[in-house]
Amino acid sequence: MTRTELIQNIRDKESFLCVGLDTDIQKIPDQFKKEADPIFAFNKMVIEATSDFAVAYKPNLAFYESLGPKGWESLQRTMEIIPKNIFTIADAKRGDIGNTAEMYAKTFFEWLNFDSVTLSPYMGKDSVTPFLKYEDKWAIVLGITSNPGAVDFQFQPIANSSDLLFEKVIKHAISWDNSDRIMFVAGATRGETLAKARKAAPNQFFLVPGVGAQGGSLEDVWQHCKNPDIGLLVNSSRGIIYAGDEKAVHSAAEKLRNEMKALM
Repeated sequence: MTRTELIQNIRDKESFLCVGLDTDIQKIPDQFKKEADPIFAFNKMVIEATSDFAVAYKPNLAFYESLGPKGWESLQRTMEIIPKNIFTIADAKRGDIGNTAEMYAKTFFEWLNFDSVTLSPYMGKDSVTPFLKYEDKWAIVLGITSNPGAVDFQFQPIANSSDLLFEKVIKHAISWDNSDRIMFVAGATRGETLAKARKAAPNQFFLVPGVGAQGGSLEDVWQHCKNPDIGLLVNSSRGIIYAGDEKAVHSAAEKLRNEMKALM
């Protein structure tokens, strides 16, 4: 998906909602567990209930890989029913040397046909650039994450610089070729750092987890992170997909979309 297409969908739907398909076989309602493919059946319900409001879907690969071959089949079937005008994110957090990265890129972009994949930048440029060789595909690089352990490394100061490590990562990544197709993860639970991330990358899109169940504020995200193209994909997973029956899931997505619409 091109940047223009993504922005147009955000404008058309008056939404920057990303629905996280973190589908846990232990948490889905019993009615779906009777299906031949419970994960797919549940995802189908969620997609049908939320596609009017979502501009992106983000399956978390761990929930599929943990089920072995059946999980991969569920993921592939899920990808086939997501509307083509909705941006797709493989939340895989891969990060490896160049030739391995090329194989990961082939997996997510050629086989599963995702629009983007989340990546760890710890191994540097050659672990990310293979994903940027694909036209109209995106690399979503970890910038600020929303987990407690983020403080272990991401907020460490850089010697002889006013930057913290996450700022250094962001500034360096946007110097790479095709960086116009790099997004950054920016966790909503660390509102005080979001403005620094936006200053480091004024034009990039941010994928923002942590709003809702993790306590992040949508208003804080909007205040600190919006740019002229909106520049945001705010993810909600548990707060939407486990809201209840299909009507409740629909209502939860609509409520969050309406909050976004009011901000826009």
